[in-house]
Amino acid sequence: MSPTSLDGALNGVVVATALPYREDAAAPAGLAVDLDRYAEHCAWLVDNGCDGVGPNGSLGEYSSLTDDERRAVARAAIAAVAGRGKVVVGVHGVGSHQAAQWAEAAAEDGADGVLCLPPTLYRANPGEVVAHFEAVAAVGLPVMVYNNPFDTKVDLTPALLSEIAAIDNVVAVKEFSGDVRRVLEIKEQAPGLDVISGADDVVLESLLMGATGWFAGFPNVFPAESARLFQLARSGKLEEARALYEPLVAAFRWDSRTEFVQAIKLGMEMVGRFGGPCRPPRGPLVPAFREQVTADMRRAIDALAALGADGQRA
Repeated sequence: MSPTSLDGALNGVVVATALPYREDAAAPAGLAVDLDRYAEHCAWLVDNGCDGVGPNGSLGEYSSLTDDERRAVARAAIAAVAGRGKVVVGVHGVGSHQAAQWAEAAAEDGADGVLCLPPTLYRANPGEVVAHFEAVAAVGLPVMVYNNPFDTKVDLTPALLSEIAAIDNVVAVKEFSGDVRRVLEIKEQAPGLDVISGADDVVLESLLMGATGWFAGFPNVFPAESARLFQLARSGKLEEARALYEPLVAAFRWDSRTEFVQAIKLGMEMVGRFGGPCRPPRGPLVPAFREQVTADMRRAIDALAALGADGQRA
């Protein structure tokens, strides 16, 4: 499948990669990062039509990694897709000095850009948020700022984004508020900023309103189908896009729930990939949630089986 990239450094379908572990009693929580399996997964995503990968995001459990593990994960992703896909490394940190240090490491290791939350454990005020992103952008890589008001308690509103967009090297926003009305408002108030859909369960709506990328979770499970969905939406083929999207969206909704990492890893298992366990604080899905994820995934898998290779119902 041909890639989906558009003009713009960080556009297209970039997959927030899930991270595999192997059992190791000497590792944190008895789980060691399986770098070989992770590299294979990154290559598989690009081989199946995605534009790139995003290591060390929330889905990649960055906050549960040691510093050495975190850098090794970024390097594994960069090596796995070198020359074939972009790598947008998560550089989230409690303070700007930590986030900037991770951005410097990403630049040294050959990343194409970075994804950065506001300060992660402190409800920063607008001036502090701007200063945080200024420090990260000063490293020189293209920066995608990440609006996740649920986890950070800081909302990158369109008005605030208009200030952030004036920072050199800030090129995009991963918009995870779930409010698709913001796509046009951001484009109005910060016209030079690319809007990237950050929530899988509003991706079609966001793309139809002008988003130019998808920083995505469930393409870990359905990479080729997700790349096709992106292409259909961006080319205005609404009927075909809806036919592909509607049976997937129940599964996609798990991307916006607390248990999104466990749900996506279960989805990977259901399509024959390796998902595996999570490190604390994430535990296994409770039985009711596991049953619901399984049902939502089964609907998606069955619907895709009924569609031809061109996305049309057979």
